[in-house]
Amino acid sequence: MGVRLGPGGPKALRLLGGEPLLVHAVRRIASAGARCIAVAAPPDDVDAVCRMLEPVAPVVVVQGGATRQESVALALAAVPERFEVILVHDAARAMAPPSLAIAVAEAVHAGHDAVIPVLPVVDTIKEVTAGGQVVGTVDRAVLRAVQTPQGFRRAVLAAAHAGAVDEHTDDAGMVEKLGVPVFCVPGDEAAMKITRPVDLLIAEALLGSLPA
Repeated sequence: MGVRLGPGGPKALRLLGGEPLLVHAVRRIASAGARCIAVAAPPDDVDAVCRMLEPVAPVVVVQGGATRQESVALALAAVPERFEVILVHDAARAMAPPSLAIAVAEAVHAGHDAVIPVLPVVDTIKEVTAGGQVVGTVDRAVLRAVQTPQGFRRAVLAAAHAGAVDEHTDDAGMVEKLGVPVFCVPGDEAAMKITRPVDLLIAEALLGSLPA
């Protein structure tokens, strides 16, 4: 719902450069050569999302769930079984370039069961208690910020969702619980996550310099 972005409806339908974030995301994924695109839409906006995306790319639109995890599972179920490589993408990363999706998909095709795009962490990271006391400084050299789209062999992703008992913030986290290695490819600064109002302002400033 994009609560941190402030009032204005579901995050995926907020406008960036006059178009919803979801339109930007689908257009770029389609440009990467995706052969089937399944979109989990806000439950009250399924018909509107269908109409919105019709001129952008052929898509299958399903009613999303109460959580991101549930929405991904519903979208996965809507993808025909013949598709063995699945990318999971967030509309909040609306400007992720097609080249990033291609790199992730190619790494899965090359033999990796799970692939995530990552960027080095540039800030100093502190571990703190609930009361605000610093426990220590984490070595940022071994840390990475994770982006989407994330890529998986379908059987691995399906098994991860079937066996999930806790909520996870990304699908790679569920795959890790299966003991499946997760491979990293270089991320892209353009694949920033639009979460807060200031992120939307930054995205607006960057939009004109990025390819469609």
